[in-house]
Amino acid sequence: MSRTSQLGRLPAVDDVLRRPELVDLTRTRPRRHVVDWVRRAIADGRQELLSGNHYSEEELLNRVLDRVQQLHDADLRRSLQPVINATGVLLHTNLGRAPLAPRAVQRMQQAARYTNLELDLATGKRGRRGDRAAQLLAQLVGAEQALVVNNCAAATILALRAVAAEREVIVSRGQLVEIGGGFRLPDVFREAGVTLREVGTTNRTYVHDYERQCGEDTAAVIRVHRSNFVQSGFTCEPSTAELAAVSWPAGVALIDDLGSGCVTDLSILGFSESTVQDSLRSGAHLCLFSGDKLLGGPQCGLIAGRSDWVDRLRQHPLMRALRPDKLTLAALEATLEIHLAETTQQELPLYQMLHESVEQLRTRGQRLIEQCHQLTVDVQLIDCCSQVGGGTLPGVELASCGVAVRGISIDRLASQLRNASIAVQPRQQDDQLLLDLRTVLPDQIQQLGDSLVASIAAAATT
Repeated sequence: MSRTSQLGRLPAVDDVLRRPELVDLTRTRPRRHVVDWVRRAIADGRQELLSGNHYSEEELLNRVLDRVQQLHDADLRRSLQPVINATGVLLHTNLGRAPLAPRAVQRMQQAARYTNLELDLATGKRGRRGDRAAQLLAQLVGAEQALVVNNCAAATILALRAVAAEREVIVSRGQLVEIGGGFRLPDVFREAGVTLREVGTTNRTYVHDYERQCGEDTAAVIRVHRSNFVQSGFTCEPSTAELAAVSWPAGVALIDDLGSGCVTDLSILGFSESTVQDSLRSGAHLCLFSGDKLLGGPQCGLIAGRSDWVDRLRQHPLMRALRPDKLTLAALEATLEIHLAETTQQELPLYQMLHESVEQLRTRGQRLIEQCHQLTVDVQLIDCCSQVGGGTLPGVELASCGVAVRGISIDRLASQLRNASIAVQPRQQDDQLLLDLRTVLPDQIQQLGDSLVASIAAAATT
């Protein structure tokens, strides 16, 4: 049969759309999407025929329908959907960092309709967006004033633009870090329109290095949290208090970019992390940090400090471009209320995960093992280690417990879990697939077990 005759067997777009399964699909998905998938599926079939493959009309139609279903499923996987985090990384950037407290979720639902975002209900006049969240934040960390923007990088750019545009900012060479997504601090400084003045060496910087670099054009001194790595050995860098003790010229701002947003003493867990309160008490004029890390709230950038400096940021034209939306503010207010009420361990998922004992995790893991008792692969409960992640507490490990799966293709099983009806992101470690239970919420164990059993069965037959 000629190639032209073969191409003539391809179904028309309208004929495919009239198939019952696609009629049903257009009831739940936008018709333009379904039409696009059909056209792409027919184009794929045309390429197969041009490559020398031969099919009957019925076979071609079935292949097109199968391909449409594949494109539909792939589109669904790209949409935002719940994922069970079994990686053991508590603040997993790819999975949205801190899971929100039920109270925060409820507030977001309430704010999804009309809300008094910029309305003063007492006077009926225009109010200031995020005013209550800023007041709660200032109260929590002991600052004169606070401000909320859409992420910590935005907070850094706003602070630099408002305080030091076209002037110089001094920073230790050992703090010029690269953060997630390949963003580098020197690039952020450049986009903020300031001149970067590096001092010290990669591993050792002293107070006198900052003092020697300070000149007439100096507008700010900034300290930066290293985020994803730890420097140890022959190292030295000044603390915030040591930099605050310097007699800087009038108008020079001391900025502490803390990143992690720790507002709670974590020493009870054996962690050593500077808090925002410590930085402000030590003399920082402005503290910058994230809302979705150790605060346990939504993604946002938080700024706290002295009123004169915060006012300069609030009044800068860039503030309008960086302001948060009403859903973020609603979730942030609820999260800050939880911290002020000192109920973090009872309400914030992040702090519940941090405080859970290995014994509790092991009990939960035993339930998961029982769901897998009929499987022929090797499924065992093992001890493992979790990480806080998200550029927070680098190098710190938490004792944990997980379910390890062996005796099956780990790559295939991981793929099946990610594409299960309830998606699961596992950890692949050596020759085993590991489900670290520290990051699996208690009410997800049954779902995790169902996904695991179904995924092992699917991976074994692939």
